[in-house]
Amino acid sequence: MTEDDLSDRLLSGDRRALARAITLIESARPDHRAAAAQLLERVSRAGREAIRIGLSGTPGVGKSTFIESFGLMLTGQGLKVAVLAVDPSSARSGGSILGDKTRMERLSRDPSAFIRPSPSQTHLGGVARRTREAVMLCEAAGYDVVLIETVGVGQSETVVAEMSDIFVLLLAPAGGDELQGVKRGIMEIADLILVNKADGDLKPAAMRTRSDYAGALRLLRKRAQDPEGFPKALTVSALAEDGLSAAWDEIRTLVAWRRAEGHFAARRVSQAQSWFVEEVKQGLLARLLLPANRALMESFAHEVARGEITPTVAAARMLARLGG
Repeated sequence: MTEDDLSDRLLSGDRRALARAITLIESARPDHRAAAAQLLERVSRAGREAIRIGLSGTPGVGKSTFIESFGLMLTGQGLKVAVLAVDPSSARSGGSILGDKTRMERLSRDPSAFIRPSPSQTHLGGVARRTREAVMLCEAAGYDVVLIETVGVGQSETVVAEMSDIFVLLLAPAGGDELQGVKRGIMEIADLILVNKADGDLKPAAMRTRSDYAGALRLLRKRAQDPEGFPKALTVSALAEDGLSAAWDEIRTLVAWRRAEGHFAARRVSQAQSWFVEEVKQGLLARLLLPANRALMESFAHEVARGEITPTVAAARMLARLGG
């Protein structure tokens, strides 16, 4: 299949073409990277835009169950939903389970849904190296909502927040002490906190947890990109499919307000600039892995180890060589 054929099929909404395009952009081969850049340039001209929703939460909170129930509700409303589910990779072997598709069996059979599990490959922030590009491809394929599921509440959730329009933090019912375990930084970037498993015996605990987080959110400094009342804390039950419509209504309300106030477009511009900076950084790191540069790095490292040169001077000389 030629690049023109792939882009045409992708723009027509062909799911196989989308899967093939994501495989292409995830490849590290230089010829594939060049082809991926051309593909992205070509499909970007379509100017299609989806609502990008980043979703994070601790392991066991029910992210996959929530995404499946939430996704089925959206497709039931006639929307096309793409799910980019990032699986944790082993720091030792680099392998990952990639089991999200099997955990979302009903959604994976829905013709209006597309699920793509990708290994995080230990990339900081719980998102795959090429998640930004995958989001762009899903938008080009005509998907209305793109859900980005991260590995979990980790070191740098700001990474997924910087590539999404709405950041949702999914939590389980817990005691008051658990509130201390959620980092303030994550609370500050969350647009919506959803307390899951609000059903059966856990419902009272879920209501108390929601109240605790609602109180904590009121103590945070108000953000310019939020209307009155946001960010919010709500209860949902992915299993009973309760509260999902209310959560979607809140997301649409926030998106509509941000569009009207200009915050939505400004956020997209900022995201594009961050993407550019990240690509430059990754490009420079890739240059370090070239055989000649790797040998030079090892040479400087040995000099540092022998005390012949300070780490600061060695780093400056290495950078000077790269710049030259």
